[in-house]
Amino acid sequence: MSVKRRRTARVAAGGAGLVLTGALMAGCSGSGTETVHFAFSKREAIGFMTEVVDEFNAAQDEVQVELDTSGIDVVAASFVRGNPPDLLLANYNHEVSRFVQRCALVDLSETQAASTIREDIDDLLSQYGECEGRTTALPYSAMAASVIYNKEIFAEHDLEVPETWSELIEVADTLKAAGVAPFYATFADAWTVNQGWFDYAVGGSIDVFDFYERMAEQGADVGPDSPVSFQKDFLEPVEKMQLLAREYTQPDAASRTYDFGNVAFANGEGAMYLQGPWAFSEIAKTAPDLDLGTFPLPMTDDPADLKVRVNMDLVTMIPEEAQNKEGAFTFLEYLFQPQIIQEYNESQLGFVPTTTGEDPRDPRIEGMIPFYNDGAVYQGPGVLNPRAIPTENYAQSLALGEDATAVLSRMDADWARLAFRQPVMSSEETAK
Repeated sequence: MSVKRRRTARVAAGGAGLVLTGALMAGCSGSGTETVHFAFSKREAIGFMTEVVDEFNAAQDEVQVELDTSGIDVVAASFVRGNPPDLLLANYNHEVSRFVQRCALVDLSETQAASTIREDIDDLLSQYGECEGRTTALPYSAMAASVIYNKEIFAEHDLEVPETWSELIEVADTLKAAGVAPFYATFADAWTVNQGWFDYAVGGSIDVFDFYERMAEQGADVGPDSPVSFQKDFLEPVEKMQLLAREYTQPDAASRTYDFGNVAFANGEGAMYLQGPWAFSEIAKTAPDLDLGTFPLPMTDDPADLKVRVNMDLVTMIPEEAQNKEGAFTFLEYLFQPQIIQEYNESQLGFVPTTTGEDPRDPRIEGMIPFYNDGAVYQGPGVLNPRAIPTENYAQSLALGEDATAVLSRMDADWARLAFRQPVMSSEETAK
């Protein structure tokens, strides 16, 4: 379908969506167009969302959406001033989840959009906390990440995608013996270690959801003798991560940055790359025709343990103090029309978190599709640890060879201090 035809189809679908949500617009003033202040935080997709907003505005004359791309820090400040946007579409992290935990957002459970959210994906939001009795954030885009591999190098050395830890080591040994760096690493940028090496190692080894539930229950009593702790549960996966980092990366891994790594990987200087799909566009700048694929990093000898890392790349929210809630509801339903949400996720190599979503068509990420569809997913400690724990720095130090027990003990101490300082609030207090 051409771009022009796709736009026409989307506007037509938008008209149908407006009919369905007409009741929500009944409260709009008859004196003129209502304005919806729409905050959108994903800079890479501003062009796409600008087009969606323009098409919505052109399709009707009762609601005028104004796009705000100033970023989450500005949005957070607007909550403090009592003048938040009417609708947010933002990356879901600890900064944003504060609005959920403090019940500062409208209940969206009765929307048509809410009825389409996949239950297994919606459950991931609760890991950041909830407002009891409300559904206040609806997932819009899930970003799945796993090992990126060079299919040409694998084929040249007659290698199959590994499904167990033992097979991974065999593949790495074969590549190393042939003079190929099994993994191209960019340890100079701490965030790449955190979201890739550290998250993949832990997420492929343990039940991350269960771990953080138990850690929350343990609270300030986390330590070397507690039933659950970083130093107890993370030690084996971290030591395996360190083995891969020490034995199976290029010699200059400690000094290489993400930007340099994208070019080097594009030039065939490594067979595997622990990065998310956001790296594909950067790699393509150097090697647009490079045949790449993805697979979950195997960390055990049971293929049933294979999972891919996901994060809620975007969620929709309407603040309690929004000036135009009815208009926000109308545009929210428009955004969740199957054709629009599908096209958005296709454009960003994301996965649609609704029951109406179709599988991505990009062959580079097809290796993650069966795991996503089966709910074999996890959110990594890199996003689940509170910001006050410097997880990126810890992950980087581990990749560079620092003693694992010592680093994980510091993480336990950090967690205990935060839990001790965290006030315990009743559900009635939280709702205020």
